[in-house]
Amino acid sequence: MLDVEADDAFQDGDVTADGSTKSDYKDMHRMGKKQELVRNFRRLSALSFTVMLTATWEYLLIANSQGLYNGGLAGLWWSFLWTFVGLLLIMISLAEMASMAPTSGGQYHWVSEFAPPKYQKPLSYLTGWMSTLSWQAGNASGSYLTGSMIQALIFINNPDYDPADWQGTLFMFLMVAVLWAANVFGANKMPVGQNFLALIHVVMFIVVIAVMWALAPHVDAASVFTNFTNEGGWSSMGLSLMIGQITAIYSSVGNDAIAHMAEEVKDAGLNVPNAIVWSYIVNGLLAMVMLVSYLFCLTSVDDALNDPSDYPFIWVFEQALPTSGVNALTILIFLLVIAANIDYNASTSRQTWSFARDKGLPFHRWISAVHPKYHVPVNSITLTCIITCILALINIGSSVAFNAIISLQLVALMFSYTISIGCVLYRRTMHPELLPKAKWSLGRWGIPINTAAVLYAIFAFFWSFWPAQTPIDQTTMNYGVVMFVGVAFLCLVSYIFEGRRIYKGPVATVVGREHEA
Repeated sequence: MLDVEADDAFQDGDVTADGSTKSDYKDMHRMGKKQELVRNFRRLSALSFTVMLTATWEYLLIANSQGLYNGGLAGLWWSFLWTFVGLLLIMISLAEMASMAPTSGGQYHWVSEFAPPKYQKPLSYLTGWMSTLSWQAGNASGSYLTGSMIQALIFINNPDYDPADWQGTLFMFLMVAVLWAANVFGANKMPVGQNFLALIHVVMFIVVIAVMWALAPHVDAASVFTNFTNEGGWSSMGLSLMIGQITAIYSSVGNDAIAHMAEEVKDAGLNVPNAIVWSYIVNGLLAMVMLVSYLFCLTSVDDALNDPSDYPFIWVFEQALPTSGVNALTILIFLLVIAANIDYNASTSRQTWSFARDKGLPFHRWISAVHPKYHVPVNSITLTCIITCILALINIGSSVAFNAIISLQLVALMFSYTISIGCVLYRRTMHPELLPKAKWSLGRWGIPINTAAVLYAIFAFFWSFWPAQTPIDQTTMNYGVVMFVGVAFLCLVSYIFEGRRIYKGPVATVVGREHEA
């Protein structure tokens, strides 16, 4: 029910000064949250934002070495197909929860609302930490990727160039400066810019596809669809294929990013879930076309993997174009990745801001402050950029240590998916009457879809810990398990000494559920 003050706010129109619709106000009132940000995103810009942030065809084209090592051409293709189906179940489940509770908190908030009351506070706290650090690690990996692409471009034009880690770190600093400025000073223009960038995203897809189809040499269809390889040295092709699927998973996750921007989206209960699902489907279909086109152009997988640029896609471009053409295409893709990183930084900062608002992080008052002029969480944006810079400094001393830290991204994200969807499944089966109403609902399909989504999330979580190749040593080990256990331990210590006293969980402010905190 809307109170008298709420009715007054909507007497003269459907939208308030901060951009909220009547539905937005009802959702925020039910969750006990104050509207502090401005709702600048509409239906199309929310979709465009998510399409650009996930940039599936770009990331799949850029980062596919693990899939080529483990599975080869056919393995990369078929693993992408089953990954598309598995993650679709997850995205649909997340979309419904984003409609039930459209808040920047995302997974940790949903866990707090839907978990058994006895476990809601510690589970929500753990999920919040895992989700926050996962997004922070992903933000750092994006800046690292752009830095290494700059080095690859330098090498293309100067084969005598010897890339050094400290140079990559400096390029990361440059990227972080761009991200900070765009997210602070360009925040109010971001929704309009997303629509233009999404158009460029599609145009560049067509350009790259045309080059591959018309100018690059090709292998036959049998090689693409039936030629599996095991270059990782695993005991069986099946095991190699399971490990190689991480390429498809890594390039396809992240559509829930718009959920962390929910408090800046008009009619978030409908537009956020639509953006999650349709961005995933559109980008997934584009990525399928890009992937099969790319695979047909890999006439020598070994040469592509051993290309001095460290990027197999650059090797493919070099087979089709002169150096000037390779430069042009690579730079354009590089610019799209920067745009994706800007959006990723925005979503990461909002997730961090929201968790701090619920007193889940140290220095929560400073982190959760909203700038009175720019109407964005500038402190959280700044903190996010500082964390990336600190991780970049680690890269100077040890690239192994840096990669160990960013390996947390996928495992922690899958953990947050598993727990949050598992909690809504619990609530749906045990106390369905307590589920909030949703504009975007799974209805009677909720239980089977949520069940399948949890099973797939556990499956992906398990394989996210495996290293890419054998023999396993300090340089080839996947440190995700070390980072995951380490973060869980730190979270436990933080909860014992501080969290259990000051963190109540978002359910503490949900209307009618305060007694569960």
